[in-house]
Amino acid sequence: MVEVINDLLGYEGLKIIQRPDMFNFSLDSTLLADFVKPLAKTKKILDLGTGNAPIPLFLSLKTNAKIIGVEIQKDVYEIAKRNIAINNLENQIEIINDDIKGIHKKYENSEFDLITCNPPFFKYKETSNVNKNDYKTIARHEVLITLEDIIKEAKRLLKTRSSLCMVHRTERVIEIINLLTKHNFSIKRLRFVYPKQGDESNIVLIEASNNGNSGLKLLEPLYVHTNNGYTDEIKRIFNYGKDESDETTKKLYK
Repeated sequence: MVEVINDLLGYEGLKIIQRPDMFNFSLDSTLLADFVKPLAKTKKILDLGTGNAPIPLFLSLKTNAKIIGVEIQKDVYEIAKRNIAINNLENQIEIINDDIKGIHKKYENSEFDLITCNPPFFKYKETSNVNKNDYKTIARHEVLITLEDIIKEAKRLLKTRSSLCMVHRTERVIEIINLLTKHNFSIKRLRFVYPKQGDESNIVLIEASNNGNSGLKLLEPLYVHTNNGYTDEIKRIFNYGKDESDETTKKLYK
């Protein structure tokens, strides 16, 4: 199968191997990585359903914490491992080939300071109109795991008041909040993403704290497009159009 090696958006020196038949990294993963805010005390991060590892790669620009990515599909896992290697990040990022369901058995309870996840967005039914390509079906539909399965695993693995950060479809936000509340997560930050001003939101970014105190911050909307292309904020997230003389820009993710 043909592979391509791309730059990871506008980040000089970061490369990512991708295959056209697989579900490649998307806007969702990029927005989630930008939304996540590791703290100085964050020492260990887990990325559930890591795919070809875009989120660990992005997060390596923001933190020195140890990052572990979990991917169930063997071929995708192999590419993720190679992506870590070509970026010389083996000392920071580890990729494991395993099922998210039951992943808590590999680790101590409350071992992680932060968990990220870009999960399958769509519920699966026998009548679902799915892509016949297994790679993409598994990445996009809840064939092998459900949203509640992910939340249960995160619950066991996160320290108290540590965060689970997810990106998901806006149409499922009530279900997401209900499931997080059921498992004693407190919603801390919500940000709705819109294709452009005047459109309905299609993506939501969520940070929830394990056994955390109440107190929700509803962040300002994030618009992806204008009539002339990407918005300035999306360009900033992609690291495009940067002023090379701007030290703040250079250190944005350090």
